[in-house]
Amino acid sequence: MIPGLVLLFAASPMVVTSYAQQADAPPPEVAVPEAGDFPRKLQTSHLVNPVQLNDRVISGGLPDGEAAFRELYALGVRTMISVDGAKPDWATAERCGLRYIHLPHGYNGISTQRILELARAVHDAEGVVFIHCHHGKHRSPAAAGAACVAAGMLTAQRAVAVLELAGTSPSYRGLYETVRDTKTVSVAELDAVDVNFRRVSQIPPMAESMVELEHTFDLLQKIADNDWQPLPNTRTDAAHEALLLREHYTELLRTEHVLRCSPAFREQLTVAERTAESLHSELAGQSNPPESESKVRAKSLLLRLRSQCRSCHQEFRDSVPVDHTTR
Repeated sequence: MIPGLVLLFAASPMVVTSYAQQADAPPPEVAVPEAGDFPRKLQTSHLVNPVQLNDRVISGGLPDGEAAFRELYALGVRTMISVDGAKPDWATAERCGLRYIHLPHGYNGISTQRILELARAVHDAEGVVFIHCHHGKHRSPAAAGAACVAAGMLTAQRAVAVLELAGTSPSYRGLYETVRDTKTVSVAELDAVDVNFRRVSQIPPMAESMVELEHTFDLLQKIADNDWQPLPNTRTDAAHEALLLREHYTELLRTEHVLRCSPAFREQLTVAERTAESLHSELAGQSNPPESESKVRAKSLLLRLRSQCRSCHQEFRDSVPVDHTTR
């Protein structure tokens, strides 16, 4: 057992086991794959991009709602590790008999210390471990691959195949380099890792702001994909979400951290802010959904904004060198 996990969950054992004890909510039937070659995609009903690395570790996207947590439980998962910056939904997870550990990292690579913490968690945790980020395409397969290599559960070559299977973009050079360069460490080294596992970790304000911005953008994209109509069973409004998106950029530009950044980075944010403002202006005052011509212009602006974000990420986020090798 991981010492941090004992301290974290011993105070509420009834919460941890409550799902397994609910007679009126049995675990859903899930076809657990037979033994075979790894890595492989899993066929599931509620999970985003699940990739099974071995019989102990699965990577994927953010579980959305209790049905996803129940499906994880049915797959044998008992420990969840979030490498996303957003606050994990630990309450729902614990209701479903799952333990949460929050070990966030960025897109530019994974530090040596974080790899060791991930490896220790994977090595010591009970049951199958599910490692997730937001979309399950970039950070989580890299974290799962590096952790398994460091823990001696996977070769670096097979771990790179995990990224390829998950659809990790080659643009995330730091993530690929992390996995390629990670080395297996001894059990004694893992036991010596000094870490206090938490279900929610503090993250820098800049990272937190980017998480909120990403979630708003994703919601706006879903509305656009729904022909700019409000999403079912929600009160979403395209113009309002566009306004929130613009506000995210405006507030970022006012933060102390961004004010200390390079002029080139601030200019990238300023350009994105202007595009978001144009998108809001296009949608504001329109019917919900907007008229056909306005839909076309709004979709074009959203695509432009996505392109601007990608360009900014490639220059300032995805290629920043970090100490990512495990020695």
